[in-house]
Amino acid sequence: MPGLTVDVYVDGTLTLDDFEPGTFSDTLTLDAGTYSVAVTAADATDDSHPVIGPIDLTLEEGDNYTVAAHLTEAGDPTATLFTNNLDKAGKGNGRLTVRHIAAAPSVDVLANDAAAVTDLTNPDEEELTLPVGTISAVVAATGTTDPLIGPTDVEIAKRTNTIVYAWGSLNADNLAFAVQTVGLTGGGHHHHDDHHNDHHK
Repeated sequence: MPGLTVDVYVDGTLTLDDFEPGTFSDTLTLDAGTYSVAVTAADATDDSHPVIGPIDLTLEEGDNYTVAAHLTEAGDPTATLFTNNLDKAGKGNGRLTVRHIAAAPSVDVLANDAAAVTDLTNPDEEELTLPVGTISAVVAATGTTDPLIGPTDVEIAKRTNTIVYAWGSLNADNLAFAVQTVGLTGGGHHHHDDHHNDHHK
């Protein structure tokens, strides 16, 4: 299993302690500005020896972000700042956002056996507006339908951006989905998640 529990420092202050892979932190509300973020091993005493960073992240007023700690396609630790779309999706619809943060080549995402997203590469994302309901989601290598992840039921809900992350490592055979939901409000909050699996048990 992806085995690296981490600490997250923001501007030198321990902000998230013993953060588990595949989980999402509580929402952090931060003022607009630029923050230095460093990810360390969970037993570190400070941020002087980060496993990721330090990287500068610039947050705009009123926006909603997720910071993902993850692997590059080549398997190196990194972090990506995503902006979560809070625009309304229209009557009877919800939003699905798919983010590729796995150590894996380009993928297609199938919804109910039809390709909904094609040729998605790390660390890109794709947004879809879909009718409210439950879809069966599969991640497959681009041009194939053989599941690398899934099938997994994903709920598309009204007034919600359902964000599905494909994370983990193809070589380590621990690719997985993680799902985050953000309300479509037009307001702004900040989420962080830990999808890092550089070390294995």
